[in-house]
Amino acid sequence: MTVLNKDENVIWHQHQVTKQTRSELKKQKPVVLWFTGLSGAGKSTVAGALESQLASLGYHTYLLDGDNVRHGLCSDLGFSSQDRRENIRRIGELAKLMADAGLIVLSAFISPHRIERQMVRDLLPDGEFIEVFVNAPLEVCEKRDPKGLYKKARAGEIPNFTGIDSEYQAPQDPEIDLPAGDKSLDELVGICLHQLRDRAIIE
Repeated sequence: MTVLNKDENVIWHQHQVTKQTRSELKKQKPVVLWFTGLSGAGKSTVAGALESQLASLGYHTYLLDGDNVRHGLCSDLGFSSQDRRENIRRIGELAKLMADAGLIVLSAFISPHRIERQMVRDLLPDGEFIEVFVNAPLEVCEKRDPKGLYKKARAGEIPNFTGIDSEYQAPQDPEIDLPAGDKSLDELVGICLHQLRDRAIIE
């Protein structure tokens, strides 16, 4: 049986309706806002509140949430290092396609390793990936523990839990650094909106 070389035989087809066309129709600049931080830091909460604000301003958005994608797109993956990397790779590719559709994409994932976040950044043109560090200390996240995961991890029921027995590599130079342990949700959303305006992503 002949094995086809994907690199040589799978060719990207450029359609007549382009990313620029879709963006102009939506009257916005596409971007991927990548929310990263420890479990319980507030990634999904901040991303959801920001999406609501953007929608109220008339922007076209989509929020990709860590738990939600594991119900479908990544339902076949576990939590080994290899599976977690594949999880982020798939989400990165999906976010890229959504940005190509002209959307403002909000992605809320722990994504604990810098190399994986860089992998997603490298998929997108310069300026189209904005790393948002939802910066809450471990003790704050563990105190919140909205899903009871830290309690289970401390009891040994969840192995390789990020922040407990698995490393979280904080961003070294994120585009947006949110002091999630100190400020209110409204203040955190306000910081994001201000940064998006400064970068001319929104008006």
